[in-house]
Amino acid sequence: MRYSIKAQLVISFASLIAVILGLYLLINNLFLERYYIRQREEDLIQIYNEINSVEDIADYQSEEFAQNFRRIGAENNVELNILMVETDDGSAWTIYQSRDNPVMRGRIEGYLFGLNSEADDKDILRQTENYRIQKFSDSADVADYLEAWGRLQTGCFFLMRIPIQSIRENVKIANRFTFYIILAAIILSVFFVWWISRMISHPIQELTGISRRMANLEFDAKYTSGGKNEIGELGENFNHMSETLERAISELKTANNELQRDIEQKIQIDEMRKEFLSNVSHELKTPIALIQGYAEGLKESVNEDEKERDFYCDVIMDEAAKMNQMVKKLLTLNQLEFGNDVVDMKRFDLTELLNGVAQSARILAGQKNASILYEGKEPLYVWGDEFKVEEVVTNYISNAVHHVTEGGTVRVEAIAQPDKVRVCVFNTGLPIPEEELDKIWIKFYKVDKARTREYGGSGIGLSIVKAIMESMNQQYGVYNCPDGVCFWFELDSRKGE
Repeated sequence: MRYSIKAQLVISFASLIAVILGLYLLINNLFLERYYIRQREEDLIQIYNEINSVEDIADYQSEEFAQNFRRIGAENNVELNILMVETDDGSAWTIYQSRDNPVMRGRIEGYLFGLNSEADDKDILRQTENYRIQKFSDSADVADYLEAWGRLQTGCFFLMRIPIQSIRENVKIANRFTFYIILAAIILSVFFVWWISRMISHPIQELTGISRRMANLEFDAKYTSGGKNEIGELGENFNHMSETLERAISELKTANNELQRDIEQKIQIDEMRKEFLSNVSHELKTPIALIQGYAEGLKESVNEDEKERDFYCDVIMDEAAKMNQMVKKLLTLNQLEFGNDVVDMKRFDLTELLNGVAQSARILAGQKNASILYEGKEPLYVWGDEFKVEEVVTNYISNAVHHVTEGGTVRVEAIAQPDKVRVCVFNTGLPIPEEELDKIWIKFYKVDKARTREYGGSGIGLSIVKAIMESMNQQYGVYNCPDGVCFWFELDSRKGE
């Protein structure tokens, strides 16, 4: 079971304050009365010293002495009686009394002539040669008194007394007042401790929440309460640890991602190698079989007719040329894909290049009664590797000529755009199935293998286009039109580059 730090602090501090204040109240009840009596003893001694300083008996009867003692009596609640005793005949008379009280006269005479009870000697608090301070209970008015009696330097005897009941009343009032103060102090202390504990526990609760979020890999959680104490320093360390862990996990994820990519790339390379071997084997199998068959026919003189032998030789040479062309394209593609071929970026006239390629392809297009249309006249300057761009255009136009319908049209356009020029090569004919559009850029992939074989296509040309355009970081693509297919690519035309 978890306990709140704030609750623990409040309970602990409130309990400590309550115990301390409770002990204070207990000490008051046990010792405050004794302390008061002790202080009253000192007051009686001080009053004794003051009245004992009078050197002439007549001064006790003066108005000045009476006024002074009335003040002292009112401040200390003291009764005073001074008695003169004539030693020859033992007669005595009162010289001064602060209050008309015959009991005081009887008490002082009782002390002088030994008439007081033995109980009076049991509560003596202090005694010297000149005076004695003690407690006694007056049966006449049923009250306890603190009294001092003795002899002054003038030879007179004195008796002073203070009611103990007034001391007890003061103690009760003081204890009651102290109880209220303690109660208010406990309430204020609980509130203050709750406020202090809230200030302490709030940052700790925030750190607890941050640690919980960090355990769930939420590293955007930050300590915001601040502070220059140990908790603030801990919060800063939490923030630093969060950033360090986030960076470390990010690096681990990056490394893991790179590792995953390397694994996938290795698997892909293995698959590509297998596919490449399979495709190359498939592509070479037919020409090798033809070459082997016709070569065996020549060797065995299957037909002695010279024209037939020339035909056999032409087939062998044609198939060998096809294999040679395919090997050259594979080498070119290999160099492009592995970055061994340096891209020479220059600014050149695209219009001139398109005119040249289109003119060269018109002879091939004439074999299918097709026409190649290109109306570019104004120079269009673009950035790129001119030789590689020419190879892309050649591949696009030759591919269009081979797939154009009999008597159809191949149309070449160069469309100027902001900072770009888009070249489009369109041919009339059957559309490419939509599901095949993304696959035609793969090596050896052929939509119609039978028709491709007719003109000697190897399925490598568009892969070379893809590699060239990616080496120059340019866009390319293909889309179907209502009456044919359009291949396109883009080049930069900005003069500042």
